[in-house]
Amino acid sequence: MTIILTTREDINLDTVFRVAWKRDTVQISDKALQRIAECRASFLRLIETDPVPVIYGVTTAMGELASRRLELGERDRHARIKAFAAATSFGEPLPDRVVRAIVLARLANFLEGNAATTPRIALAVAAMLDGGPMPMVPSSGQGGAGEILALYPLFAELSTRFDLEVKERGSLINGSPCGAALVADSALAARRRIRLAEKVFALSIEAFRAPLEHYDPALDALWGDEHEAAALRGLRAFLAGAGTGRRNYQAPVSYRIVPRILGHAHRALAAAERAATVSLASVSDNPVYIPPDDMHPLGRCISTGGYHNAMATPALDDLAAIWADICLLCDRHASKLLNGKVSLLPDLLLTGRDWSDSDGHGNVGYVPMAITGYLEQAKLAAQRTFIPGTESAGAGQDDVATTVFLAWTKEARAGRCLDAAMAMLAVIASQALHVTDRAAPLALQSFVVDIRSIVPPVGDDRVLGPELANLTEWFTRQVFEE
Repeated sequence: MTIILTTREDINLDTVFRVAWKRDTVQISDKALQRIAECRASFLRLIETDPVPVIYGVTTAMGELASRRLELGERDRHARIKAFAAATSFGEPLPDRVVRAIVLARLANFLEGNAATTPRIALAVAAMLDGGPMPMVPSSGQGGAGEILALYPLFAELSTRFDLEVKERGSLINGSPCGAALVADSALAARRRIRLAEKVFALSIEAFRAPLEHYDPALDALWGDEHEAAALRGLRAFLAGAGTGRRNYQAPVSYRIVPRILGHAHRALAAAERAATVSLASVSDNPVYIPPDDMHPLGRCISTGGYHNAMATPALDDLAAIWADICLLCDRHASKLLNGKVSLLPDLLLTGRDWSDSDGHGNVGYVPMAITGYLEQAKLAAQRTFIPGTESAGAGQDDVATTVFLAWTKEARAGRCLDAAMAMLAVIASQALHVTDRAAPLALQSFVVDIRSIVPPVGDDRVLGPELANLTEWFTRQVFEE
């Protein structure tokens, strides 16, 4: 399907999902193209006024030469420079869906004329989303003050197809479409990952026979938080029709705080969604063109720090932190399920058969050790991202680097650690139901079938690592593909 773009508000989380994840195409409306053309014409008249306005990269040189005024004849030559020396980053590429999201977010500067570029450039950027292969954009080495190290290689091929005019090169490489796309990508994944977490913990709660009062509807109002209420509702939906014979005293802390911790996951998700919604529709160009009004009949151009997205990084950090916390809950639940004195489950849970002639540990009994390894990796990835300085601080203007690429990489790593931890807890919970001959609640039965299709209940001793890896990959696919 094709999405019609008319205003900045047309670029939102739903649009990113459809264009970046589902590969829908986009079309700039005639109304938007007319507005782009009108703003371009006003902008050209503005830079011909006397005295000539100071506009970075248009009537002045760029970077350390920003103080140098360009003569009229120099402007066109300056605009046509194919300056791709800044495309120095390399390494693992961003996923195709993320690159598509960046291209989509780039259009926010264009649709209402704020980039002061020509319609042909806006159309060329939109055409990059027509289904062809995306340029390779490295996720590493992004230490610039803005996002030009990513945007230069992204739009390099496009730039070679045009004799660029004033302001057009800057309209491609300035601003923060990467930050908007990265936080949007993580927000879309987070909603699915939280849903998976609710399934896994409901399965663990059932396997442990934890009292259902820990998740009682009365808590929704007593706690008074919309996000914790959402987590409680999610757990109850999966526990509907839960089995009887539950313990008549409280479960360990790690079971009772599940809705609190998942509530914070919902809270972190809400913050990420807000950051994405605002960032995607934000005009972040530098310099930015403000269309004509009564006081400025030709409009005006101002320099800003819009290329530094200070909203995305804290939202990504909070997601990474909650993924690490949920990994810890997976670790605690797994250990409690395997401790028969606490779980009241038979020792056969360890492997499904009697190990009285062994060291007492079967395959499943070692799984929490692997969870601990992923937990520690998640905790390392969840360290807060601070604003870095740059090596060029001693000269020039770029004395601070952007943070969003590093924050996104860490959040993605922590999320995949959580996928692994949840997969392993799910196997242990599945095993507990198997050895006690119990069925999962109706809402979880197909989930258990999927788990067991990849990691069947353990009977005889076998190497579980490859099966757990396959289940982890299946969990990640549920986050990004289903």
